[in-house]
Amino acid sequence: MIKSRVAKALAIAGVTMALAVTATTADAQKKVRWKMQSAWGAAVPHLGTSAVRFSDNVGAMTGDKFKMKFFEPGALVPALECFDAVSKGAVESCYTTPGYHTGKLGPGVSFFTAVPFGPQIGEFMAWKKFGGGDEIRGKKYAEFGLKAFDVLAIGAETSGWFKFEVTDLAQLRGLKMRFFGLGAKVMQKLGVSTQLLAGGDIYPALEKGVIDATEFSMPNMDIKYGFYQIAKFNYYPGWHQQVSVSEILVNKAKFEALPAAYQKVLEIAAGDNVMNTYAETEALNPAAMTEMLTKYGVQNKRWGDKELATFEKAWAEVVVEESAKDAYFKDIAESFYAFRKVYQIWGQAQALNSTYLK
Repeated sequence: MIKSRVAKALAIAGVTMALAVTATTADAQKKVRWKMQSAWGAAVPHLGTSAVRFSDNVGAMTGDKFKMKFFEPGALVPALECFDAVSKGAVESCYTTPGYHTGKLGPGVSFFTAVPFGPQIGEFMAWKKFGGGDEIRGKKYAEFGLKAFDVLAIGAETSGWFKFEVTDLAQLRGLKMRFFGLGAKVMQKLGVSTQLLAGGDIYPALEKGVIDATEFSMPNMDIKYGFYQIAKFNYYPGWHQQVSVSEILVNKAKFEALPAAYQKVLEIAAGDNVMNTYAETEALNPAAMTEMLTKYGVQNKRWGDKELATFEKAWAEVVVEESAKDAYFKDIAESFYAFRKVYQIWGQAQALNSTYLK
C-alpha cells in the first residue's frame, strides 16, 4: 500500500516536472520582437558596430526567436531623446550611454559613463558592479520604469580637436566646443561654452562655425567623422574619459515580461560586448592615430603637467559645487570616491610606470 502511494506520488511529481519543463521551454521559444534604436550609426567603429553585433548575438543565441532590431539614430526618436521613449514604452530599448541622460537626471548620471581623472577599466567596473555604482543607477532608473545593463566599454579618448595650437589655457576662454559629460563642467569653469551634440551632428557644426572645437572619442572613431579635415590639432591624454562605459537601456516592464531565458540572454550578450569592444578599441587605435599623423597632417599634442593640474583642480571644484546643489550627484560621487579610497591600497601597490629602463 505504502509503495503504491509513493509510486503514485512520484508519478504525479514527474508529470508536474515534465509539464513545468515543457512550459518553460515553450515560453523560451516564443517569438519576441523588440525595437532597439542606437545612439550611433551602424557604421561608426566600436560604438555603432558593437550595437549591430549585440543585436545579432541576441538573435543567434535564441535561434532568432528573440530579436532586437537595430535602428539608426533618429529613425524612431531623436538621438538624445531615447530615455523618455523607452520609459514610456514607445521603444523597447536603446543602445545608448548614461551621459546622454543629463537633461533628465542631471550631470551626476554621467558618472556611469566616465569620470574625469578617473580609473582604468578594472577599477571602474569594480565600482560599478561590486561597489554600488550599478545599484545606484538601477534604483534611479526604476523610478522611470527603466532597467539597464552595461553593454560596451571603450578605452581612453582624446581630449579635443582644435583649429589652432593651444599654448595657454587662457586661449580656451570664450571658445564654443562640443564636450561630453562631466568633462564639460570642467571646460565651463575654464570659460568654454560647451554643448552636447550627437556624433553625426558634430562635423557640420564644426564646419559651419557653430562650434570652434570638439571632442568626441578616439582615433579609430574620430577618423571616420573626418574632424581632421577642419581641425588639425588633436590633444591627449583623455583626462575626462580614461574609460567609457555605455548601456542597453530597456523598458523595465517589458523586460520583466520576457521569458527568464531571454532575460539571461540579454544580460550575457551585453556582458560579452563590454570586453569585446574594449579590446577592439585598444587594438585598432594605434593604426588610426598613425594614419592621421602621416596621411592627413594631424598634429598630436599632449597637455603639460601644468595644464592637467588646472583641469584636475577645476574638476575637484565641480565635484564640490555639484554635490552641494544636486543630491543625486552627491550620492554617486560619494559612492565613487569612497570606493576609490578603499581600492587605492591595492591599486597603488600594483602600479607600474611604462618603463624603468634608462
